[in-house]
Amino acid sequence: MAACAFRRSIASQLSKVLDLPPEKLIKSISAVPVSKKRHVADFQLSVASVLENHSGDCLAQDLQLQAQKLAEKLKCDAVVSEISTGPGTVNFTINRELLAKTVLQQVLKDGSQYGIKSELFSMVPRQKAVIEFSSPNIAKKFHIGHLRSTIIGNFIANLKAALGHEVTRINYLGDWGMQFGLLGVGFQQFGDKEKLKSSPLQHLFEVYVQINKAAEDENIKKLAADFFRKLEEHDEQTLSLWKQFRGFSIEEYIRIYKRLGVHFDEYSGESFYQEKSQEVLRMLEDKGLLQKTMYDLVFSLLTSRCIPQVMRSDGTSLYITRQVSSSVFIRFYLTDKSQSSHFQHLFQILKLMGYDWAERCQHVSFGLVQGMKTRRGEVVFLEDVLDEVRSRMLQNMASAKTTKEVEDPMETAEKVGLAALIIQDFRGLLSSDYQFSWDRALQSRGDTGVFLQYTHARLHSLEQMHGNEQLTDVNASCLQEPDAISVLQHLLRYDEVLYRSSQDLQPKHIVSYLLTLCHLAAVAHKTLPVKGSAPELAQARLCLFRAARSVLGSGMQLLGITPVTRM
Repeated sequence: MAACAFRRSIASQLSKVLDLPPEKLIKSISAVPVSKKRHVADFQLSVASVLENHSGDCLAQDLQLQAQKLAEKLKCDAVVSEISTGPGTVNFTINRELLAKTVLQQVLKDGSQYGIKSELFSMVPRQKAVIEFSSPNIAKKFHIGHLRSTIIGNFIANLKAALGHEVTRINYLGDWGMQFGLLGVGFQQFGDKEKLKSSPLQHLFEVYVQINKAAEDENIKKLAADFFRKLEEHDEQTLSLWKQFRGFSIEEYIRIYKRLGVHFDEYSGESFYQEKSQEVLRMLEDKGLLQKTMYDLVFSLLTSRCIPQVMRSDGTSLYITRQVSSSVFIRFYLTDKSQSSHFQHLFQILKLMGYDWAERCQHVSFGLVQGMKTRRGEVVFLEDVLDEVRSRMLQNMASAKTTKEVEDPMETAEKVGLAALIIQDFRGLLSSDYQFSWDRALQSRGDTGVFLQYTHARLHSLEQMHGNEQLTDVNASCLQEPDAISVLQHLLRYDEVLYRSSQDLQPKHIVSYLLTLCHLAAVAHKTLPVKGSAPELAQARLCLFRAARSVLGSGMQLLGITPVTRM
């Protein structure tokens, strides 16, 4: 890894001066973000991070003085061509030819593994990561509210898998509960078997609307309760109807997930753990964590905190009980932040039950999308959004002067449109609500997914135009222009960005990095022409653009975006 080699060299020299092991210093040496200023260093060391007696009250001028003293003890060598100081930092500039040669060789050698092999991840243990995301309710069309869980969970799974963890992607379906008692009664009264076969989710949605209107009748409520009780008792006829609802739903979801570029290793659900929930209740009772009241069995945290209910008075199971049963396998839960309290209770139950792995469970919460509408009005279903974004992208592509002829315009529009949705969603903190805007999402020149796709296609086209053979023995002295150095410096930072996202599970770091890479590549494309340049210079520049496209494509795929090569 290019950045690793440079960090090790700098750390080796610092180690001799500071009398600290190089391993301790490496993570204190960070790549400097690219600046609009033409001359910036490549790496910096925060002096505060290596001072033994440093406190937060240490004055800035003291840190500056310490930085200057440290810099005076250091010497330039074959790797470092310049040493300077900043506000509390010692800055290191890498030999420019060595920078170009090392970075380009490493990117082109590692390909999609560039950044992943960094020693920054060497101390991170490889684990079995089970990620539960999307989790729609069966017998209902895929609601737009599940979009964030789906794309965020897919990103986390992609990132964990890329870093070498053993990842299992689970879709924990809402396939059990009293609502199926209501739906079952509704289908008995309003259902049509032919419509169920031809358009299952749409028909079940219509049935659910009808039965909900009728549910004000106490008799309907009683029938629904009876239906669900029969379901829990595994009544053959009742269970057969429920299995049809579940099977048709999963078939429909798989089709939509394919459009999103998402897959799952397992479709689980509350129904799978329904019987195990009785075992959980027995364990809670044995530990003295259950209290019997006149109306309900409740779980007591033996504190003044909110006491969540775990079983209905008629003995049927509740969602939290079924989820406790499943938690032996789950580690990451993806839901919106309104469910934070639910997961706090869940994790407390697991700890009180004596499961030490409860500490490793994590609720990844996110905010809500506001203002998402199609031309027909308020959005209800995800497929409406996917159709809308594809339609708008087709229209934009048809009217753009730069659009190239593509084999499958519909597929290209779908990929570019999905990139637009993902990037607008991932630009901020996941926990924040955000206002959706079609115009902002689909801009081709702003900080959007369309811009990422356009840049990737443009760089790919450049390679195709000037030869697609493997480039070797690039003359690094040909890449000394400021715009070339800016791209190289930015490529140098990629492993740090991946590490940061792996720590806080926020995709915004990668998004910001890729958008900056696109802007730098766009400037370099204008100022560093390949066409018309001398062969040696053209080859060096082509290698630079190929490296930029490689990292851009890898980063996009981590985010769940399939890069296009023409648009």
